[in-house]
Amino acid sequence: MNARIRIGLYSVSAIMLAACTNKLLESPLSSTTSNATSTATTLDDYKRGLAQRIVAVNSSEVYVGRPQALLRAVIVVKYFVNADGQLLRADIMRTNRDRNAEATALATLRRAAPFPKPDSRLLRRGEVEVAESWLFNNDGRFQLRSIAERQMDE
Repeated sequence: MNARIRIGLYSVSAIMLAACTNKLLESPLSSTTSNATSTATTLDDYKRGLAQRIVAVNSSEVYVGRPQALLRAVIVVKYFVNADGQLLRADIMRTNRDRNAEATALATLRRAAPFPKPDSRLLRRGEVEVAESWLFNNDGRFQLRSIAERQMDE
C-alpha cells in the first residue's frame, strides 16, 4: 500500500476514534451549592447525579463502553437518602441470585455515601427513594442503568 493511502486511512481512523464518546465520561458530574446541596431539581436529575458519584468513587469496578448483549447479572437496588445526603438503607429489589454481584452493588453504593444533599422539594417524609440497576458484564464490572450507554445487540 502506498504511503499516501496509508496516511489517509490513518487520518480517517483517527478522526473516527476522536468522534467516539463515552456517555459515562461526557456527562459532567452534577453540581452542588456551597453547602453540598445538589442543584438537581428533578428526581431523575438527582438520580443521575447519584449514579455519577457512585461511578466516580468506584471507577476501578466500572465497565467503560457499551454493556455486552447478554449481561451476567442485573441487580436492582432501592435505596434511601436523607436530607443530609446520608444513605439510610438499601434493599435488593431484583436479582438473578448472583451473590458476588449483589455484594458489589451494595458495597459500591455504601462506598459512595455520603451523597449530595437533595433539594428539599425532592424529599418525601424526610428522605428520597431511588431505584437503580447495576448492569454486570461477565468480567464482574458494572455500569448503572441511569447513565449507561445503550446495550450491545446480540
